Amino acid sequence: MEVAGETSNAAPPSETVVEEQSPGQNLAAMLESNIAIDRNDPVQMRILADYGAVFVTAAVPPPTAVFSGEDQVRLWQSSVDIARETIGGTSIELQAPAMAALLSARAEARAARLDITPRGGDAARRGYDDTVRLWTSRVDPALDHWVSRKRLTPEERARLRGLTPREQIPEVLELEKRGIFFSTGFDKSILYSVAAPGTSQHLSMLALDVAQFENAEVRRILSRHGWYQTVVSDLPHFTYLGIAEEKLSGLGLKKVTSGGRVFWIPDPAQL
Repeated sequence: MEVAGETSNAAPPSETVVEEQSPGQNLAAMLESNIAIDRNDPVQMRILADYGAVFVTAAVPPPTAVFSGEDQVRLWQSSVDIARETIGGTSIELQAPAMAALLSARAEARAARLDITPRGGDAARRGYDDTVRLWTSRVDPALDHWVSRKRLTPEERARLRGLTPREQIPEVLELEKRGIFFSTGFDKSILYSVAAPGTSQHLSMLALDVAQFENAEVRRILSRHGWYQTVVSDLPHFTYLGIAEEKLSGLGLKKVTSGGRVFWIPDPAQL
């Protein structure tokens, strides 16, 4: 279900607190009952460790750690309430509770002579094909780079390019254990650059890349409205959890401070 609208200039709410739609879900309980995940698959467990905070959201969490393709993504996205807004000249789509919280946060920011705007046209909702495009934009140049450095043979490059994106994921992560990295600078994991196909929080429409991510007050305002940083390697990325910060540790998340920023990531003991 989709609801279209335009950003209003309404005054900020008198209390900048999270309006919880539900109490949220304990991470361990969600993984046991509601999320399709293979605990024996090291790739899925790696994805969960990096991006799994989204599963405790008070909105609708994704049904799986790894979507299988565009059809599965579209079917699931069509089952949740979606809101569309134009913010800072850019049209974005999010789950309706996430959008409502974002607009409240933006109203508070603008009252303080700040702003919260998306960092580009793909800052919010994405499709499976978007995640494949981003993945390929890192994999293909890296394959060429490592062939030129004679760490891979042309035959190995051709074989890897012939795999489906889903099949490439474990192969790429295995190569990175040997120091053959696929990030933009070829010096760290590809997962520091992009999410693996089918794993991005943007598919759940609960993630937003924020243009003003460097502003500490903007980050504090977003957290007061249930938007938190949950991916340590992706500074512009915020996730809608819709839960008061003091409750997050009780739901299986762990507070990590890095570079003066607070991140809420899955507690390894819960995985």
